[in-house]
Amino acid sequence: MTTTWRLRFELSDSPGALARVTVRLAAADCNVLALHVMPVPGGVLDEIVVRAGEGVLPADLVDAVRTEGGKRVGITLADMRDLVDEPTAALRAARTAMADPSRTGEALRRVLAADSVTAGEAADGQVQLGEWVARRGWARFTEVELTRAQALLDLLEAPAPTLRAALLEDGAALVLRPGSPSDEDAVADLHSRCSMRTLFNRYHSGMRTLPRRWVHRLLAPPRGTAVLAQAGDKVVALGQLIHTATPECAEVSLLVEDAWQRRGVGATLLGALAADARAAGFTELVAWCLPSESALVRTAARAGLQATTRREDGLLRVSITPGTCAVKTPSAAAIAEKTR
Repeated sequence: MTTTWRLRFELSDSPGALARVTVRLAAADCNVLALHVMPVPGGVLDEIVVRAGEGVLPADLVDAVRTEGGKRVGITLADMRDLVDEPTAALRAARTAMADPSRTGEALRRVLAADSVTAGEAADGQVQLGEWVARRGWARFTEVELTRAQALLDLLEAPAPTLRAALLEDGAALVLRPGSPSDEDAVADLHSRCSMRTLFNRYHSGMRTLPRRWVHRLLAPPRGTAVLAQAGDKVVALGQLIHTATPECAEVSLLVEDAWQRRGVGATLLGALAADARAAGFTELVAWCLPSESALVRTAARAGLQATTRREDGLLRVSITPGTCAVKTPSAAAIAEKTR
């Protein structure tokens, strides 16, 4: 029966040293599956994952490494996750923790290849990372590993996207927030409440329903962001800000439910997108409209944004300068006071 092991050791920085270790392991009927070289103060640390032949003991592997000059040799059982490159493993661990914060300890253990990660205070031989304590008996933690683990914790502690409150002229209250894949049903419902004319003006094609794959792409565009306008428990408008091939230019688009049009929703949403564009360093927003459609120009004017137009490729190209927006966003307290 073969067993997979993970070995970590220090080796002299001389030509052929690591090759001699792998040759000796091969002579012991071991197959090297993965190799990592990690920088440490004063040199490097080598790590290999090997599948040992039948009857080969962990002590045999340690002796083989030490015979070729390996020092501080540590060994532990390995699994298939150890065959994944470290950046990929770290990204998968981050996804696990972000999807379920209760699995943060598990994610840290995977990033650190630790024996255990628990909440509490560190004792001798353990490492403290925020509220977490990491322990590993088979090898010391490297600074690279600890930095990677701390970066994971920093990512999880990043502040949630800020919700923005808006009060329309007729007293209706909106919340502007980033869209996410969890909003697919709400955005699909938004499209179902829009007329064919509204959908045609937005997508420039006739449709009665929006394909599900489009909904996901609207909420998680590959090169941009989506912002939703929500009233009560319904999403009533959707805006997108998409990076273009021109670094200082972003494409903007809006979709407002028919029942909420001409009430300032589009201007409020466009103002929020313009603020996001300014923060990202964009100096121009571009939108593409049908030649007969002038609603976006009026929306920009209502938002206090300068816009110019020109015909291009059979469409109306609207160029908007994301300068200081005249639309003001009230505080949540002001909204609560006016809506009592």
